Amino acid sequence: MAELIREIVIDATPETIWPFLTEAGKQREWLGTIAEIDPHPGGIYRVLIGGEHQSAGEFVEVVPRQKVVFTFGWEEKDHPIPPGSTTVEITLHPEGDKTRVRLVHRGLPADAVEDHGQGWAGLLERLAIAATGGGPDAEPVQ
Repeated sequence: MAELIREIVIDATPETIWPFLTEAGKQREWLGTIAEIDPHPGGIYRVLIGGEHQSAGEFVEVVPRQKVVFTFGWEEKDHPIPPGSTTVEITLHPEGDKTRVRLVHRGLPADAVEDHGQGWAGLLERLAIAATGGGPDAEPVQ
């Protein structure tokens, strides 16, 4: 299994970005069209990405304004990455008035790294737009 790492520096504080990781309404602004989340260890993680792809897992770790870790996979028949089979860790690192957002997706099949890496890069760009006041339709989900 492989892992991918994506980072972006966002012109916002961790306090501003945090709700986008832990509140369903804010998650919809950058990550998906429907979000059902309960951000505490053992809590549900379900987000419909781009209105087409149902992701599912559960929260493993939540450190306010610093880190979320959740399991992740796809609710699609015969998908090689079933619900909860991989782990996503998102950490927030203050850099002055900005924040470095680091996403690590672990446990991916090697042939899925490139596709998921492109997806996460596009979604992190959407997070930067949402966290700095852009609307959910600022850019299409890739």
